[in-house]
Parts: sequence; structure tokens; C-alpha cells
Amino acid sequence: MQTVPSISDLRIKIFADGADLNGIREMYAKPFIKGFTTNPTLMRKAGVKDYRAFAREAIAAVPDRPISFEVFADDHATMEAQAMEIASWGPNVNVKIPITNTQRQSSVPLVGRLSKRGVAVNVTAMFTLEQVRATLDALAPETPAILSIFAGRVADSGRDPMPIMAEAVRLAAASRPKAEVLWASPREVLNLFHAEACGCQIITVTNDLLNKLGSVGKDLDKFSLETVEMFWRDADAAGYHIPTKEAALALANGARS
Repeated sequence: MQTVPSISDLRIKIFADGADLNGIREMYAKPFIKGFTTNPTLMRKAGVKDYRAFAREAIAAVPDRPISFEVFADDHATMEAQAMEIASWGPNVNVKIPITNTQRQSSVPLVGRLSKRGVAVNVTAMFTLEQVRATLDALAPETPAILSIFAGRVADSGRDPMPIMAEAVRLAAASRPKAEVLWASPREVLNLFHAEACGCQIITVTNDLLNKLGSVGKDLDKFSLETVEMFWRDADAAGYHIPTKEAALALANGARS
């Protein structure tokens, strides 16, 4: 018999991923949310116009849990200047550095310089173990870091991300124990349990996916009935009707009588 899953059994840290300030405040009120991440794409979708003002408000809303903000320059010199500025915003701030720029120039040397200066980097948009190895080699052993590997997008390519994630966890533990592996871009609640099984320390979860956590461990017969009820309610509310031969015959007989 399959074990019924439970969120309370998970040791992995759940970070809320988003850029809506009201959503951030709502998730901060939930003790099981251990940190927060965002990125320029999420910020643009949320209508953020002033990067610094948004970050200041987010940090005020999340004063005592990790929160990540990403540099947005495309050259490494400007990335470095932005990273130092972002790092100065608070002791709980992680600076997200993309693993390359758009010119395919590796950001690993920059990551190394920042880490050696004590900046807690969150190296993002990683997909391969080659990127993980290079990043681990560059990190200062004494400085905390996060390795954000986009397991969901790896899965979108038709590849199983779990061996990659498990090996990344092993590599980090062997050489940089202060570097935590983060399962990024989850596609379903089950990914929380996949990430846990791989030994990942962190998983980022959007508000939409967080709202599905109430389904974890639900009785499947009840879940089935709720789904059927949903289909019926929506069809009824839409007023759908398919005339049948029997109904047409009954209507014709009624008209003749």
C-alpha cells in the first residue's frame, strides 16, 4: 500500500516564489514558508516599476527570513556593482546571479569574487552538472550560497531531473557544505517530494502551487467525487444541453397530442 504523503513529514525548506507584495505578506504569515525568491520576470508581471522601492518593501515585510533579488545587467562588471548594492540592503538578502549572461559568457568568475567578499549568492538558471561543478569550485567554503537548478525546466526537455539534483546535492555536500541546492521551477506538488527524495535543502514554490498544498494526503475517493462534482456544476452553470433522439421524439409526440 502506498504511503499517504504529508507536508509535515518534509524536511525541505519551502521558499515562496513571487513578486506580489500582498502575496509575500500573506506567505510570510505561514510558518512553513522559510524564505522568499523573486526575479525580474516575476517583478515585471507583478507591475513593479521601481526595483529598489519594491525590494525595500519586500525586505520590510520579510525581516528575518532569506529573500533573493536578482541582478539584471548583462555585463559582468555592472552585475558586480549591482550585486554589491543589493547585498547591502539587508543581512537576510541573497543576491541572484545568472549562471551566464546572454552572450553565453560564464558568470562563475563573478560568483567566485562575490563569494570571497562574503556575499551570499544565489546562482540561478542552472541546468547542468557541469555548471554546478564549476560554481562549487568558485565558491568560498566559508560563505553560504544557494544553487538554483531549474529541475522543472529540465523535465520540460523530456529529461528526468532527479539524477541531476541528487548528484548536485552529493557534490555540494562533499566540497561546499554551506552551499544549499534549490529545486527551482516545480510543476506540481509532487515535486516537493521529489526534491526531498533527492536531498535538496530548498524548493521554490509559486503561490498558485502553494494553494494546492491542501490536497496533499487527501483521500483519493473523495478527491474523485469532488472532481466529478466540479464537472457537473460547471456543465450545469453553462447550461449545456445535447438534444437526443428520444428527447426529440418526446417533444414531437407532445406537440401532436
